[in-house]
Amino acid sequence: MVVKDHIYGTYKIDSPVIVELIRSEPMKRLKKIAQYGIPEEFYHLSSFSRFEHSVGVMLLLRRFDASEEEQIAGLLHDVSHTAFSHLVDWFVGSGDREDFQDRQHRRFILKSEIAAILKKHGYSPKRIAEYHHFSLLEQPIPRLCADRLDYSLREFPKKISLQCLADLRVENGRFVFQTQDKALIFAKEYMKRQREHWGGNEAVTRYTILAKTLEYAMKHGIVEFKDFWTYDKYVLGKLKRSKNIVVQTNLSVLRKKSLTTLPRSKKTLRKKFRHIDPEVLTKDKLVALSILSGSYRNLLKKERKENEKGIPQPVLHY
Repeated sequence: MVVKDHIYGTYKIDSPVIVELIRSEPMKRLKKIAQYGIPEEFYHLSSFSRFEHSVGVMLLLRRFDASEEEQIAGLLHDVSHTAFSHLVDWFVGSGDREDFQDRQHRRFILKSEIAAILKKHGYSPKRIAEYHHFSLLEQPIPRLCADRLDYSLREFPKKISLQCLADLRVENGRFVFQTQDKALIFAKEYMKRQREHWGGNEAVTRYTILAKTLEYAMKHGIVEFKDFWTYDKYVLGKLKRSKNIVVQTNLSVLRKKSLTTLPRSKKTLRKKFRHIDPEVLTKDKLVALSILSGSYRNLLKKERKENEKGIPQPVLHY
């Protein structure tokens, strides 16, 4: 199998287990799930799929000579996402944590065809499902890991992404930057996405409206929770075909490219605060960027405080 990626380039994949997993139905389903949680028809930004991100994580791990086992875990790390990804947390969990998918991951892998594929090639489904012990794939916030790196590199301007990618190296089993200036570039771009996109007004507003609409639709029998184990367009199709005026009104609002003028209530909402503090290799020591850079340390504090204020909730009429 040949995989072409606009960040990492072209790779020939000759691993039988990885090729079989990429071609499996659970992985192919991710092609129909938007990385940003809301498909482009109802979002203000162009997106990419969970499939593209998942394959990208695997390629990034391969680029840095991770074991085949860790590459597999990286490829599968998002396979348990429902339709609309983290949006589901807004009505079955917590938008602050966005951890519903993590809690479903082991069960999903063990009950899907993925388990049989892994066993066939000599891998333990249970070990692969516990991906948090793969140090390049997953690290606690605010460290770098393949997951955070890939979705960021896909959203940054390509020139910046390639500069940052070239400066990465693996040290002590985790990703670090070789120079402070590239670490700072990456960290500031990441924080910009948190402020202007992931935790910004438009994203929070759209997440709120669609989450409330889906919650309403479940209450009125328009959709069922089992539908979320399909893909975005399947669930949206049920909403679009309904004659419910509330559902149709909210979908009409979401089709607008800007929701900044919507009436707001006094209640505030916020998405998960995404932040990083990348490590830099300095004189054979790993030092967090916030220690090396006072300006970045102050920026982190400022952005966290700003995020705590939340976004005024849009006024919805049911």
